Amino acid sequence: MSMPTLLVYGSYGYVGELVAREAIDRGLDPILAGRDREKLREQVDELDQPGRRFSLEDHDVVAEALADVDCVLNCAGPFSNTAEPLVYGSLESGTDYVDITGEIPVIESIRDRDDEAVDAGVTLLPAAALSTIPMDCLAAHLADRLPEADSLALGVDSFRIPSIGTVRTVIEGADTGGAVRRDGDLERVPTAWRTREIDFGRGERPAVTMPMGDVCTTHYTTGIPNVEMYAVMPQPARLALRSHRYLAPLFESKPLRWTLKQLAGIREGPSKRRRERGSAYVWGEAQTDDGEQVVSRLRTPDPYVVTVDGAVTTAERVLEGDTEPGFQTPAGAFGADFVFELEGVEGFFDESMPAASSPVSPLLQ
Repeated sequence: MSMPTLLVYGSYGYVGELVAREAIDRGLDPILAGRDREKLREQVDELDQPGRRFSLEDHDVVAEALADVDCVLNCAGPFSNTAEPLVYGSLESGTDYVDITGEIPVIESIRDRDDEAVDAGVTLLPAAALSTIPMDCLAAHLADRLPEADSLALGVDSFRIPSIGTVRTVIEGADTGGAVRRDGDLERVPTAWRTREIDFGRGERPAVTMPMGDVCTTHYTTGIPNVEMYAVMPQPARLALRSHRYLAPLFESKPLRWTLKQLAGIREGPSKRRRERGSAYVWGEAQTDDGEQVVSRLRTPDPYVVTVDGAVTTAERVLEGDTEPGFQTPAGAFGADFVFELEGVEGFFDESMPAASSPVSPLLQ
């Protein structure tokens, strides 16, 4: 029996190359893929792996390119541009789909194709990265601890220089503002809508609400109807995010977006040494409408390390047939303890408060 085939799309980007090298190290023998002929040829020669160049403009071309592939791992952001054609190609070719997006509209659009995926026998598993894998698994753990929970707040403390792809993704969605989940529905809120002092595991630090994809995934994993996501931000960054509320109309300009994305290309991602020394602290709080509360935390390696490990581990599990057809979330597919399959993750660090002394969650006010 031949080995299942993995194709890494966007394999020559900053994160894509880290993912491709990790997949090679694990013996997955991936096909390297993307739309840039020169970058792909250079990578294929350097890594001595098969390559496949195709653009995403013609959906039928995408389906043909995936016809002999068992799983495609999409590392090419912004995913608002790449997910839809690759998901279409996956459904047409019977190829399982994994990506590392954190974009809410992308995750929602993929979930909307759940019925199609079930009918096609295809797994669609977006957001196999940090923060989603740790957040999703933490949410599932909290829901197990407090099954009656009505609200969920989660956050991450790890401020670092983003990669080129991350910066371009942020620019692409810069005019969308923030989002929370309220009574099961997505609700748009202003950028940096709320600030909380949160103890992520090394003392209280100010964190602001962020439109992270975990607003979607943790809701679908747990069924909890009210969800907020937070990230630690230093004061200058918080001020900049709040200013975004008034500057957002500027980002609707396509020429401005194009210019900013070109400037973003100047920035490289963190060095290997920085990745090896980095870490992240992940916090979660579940609460009932009468104030009963549980809190749990995780500590993980650097976000890029978790993203690479998580993406490849997810692809391995999908290739092994460990998922059901249809839309899946990381913890929904593999359980709350899936996060501990990633190297260097520590937790769950649990605490709880009786209802009489618990503060009321902002989402239940």
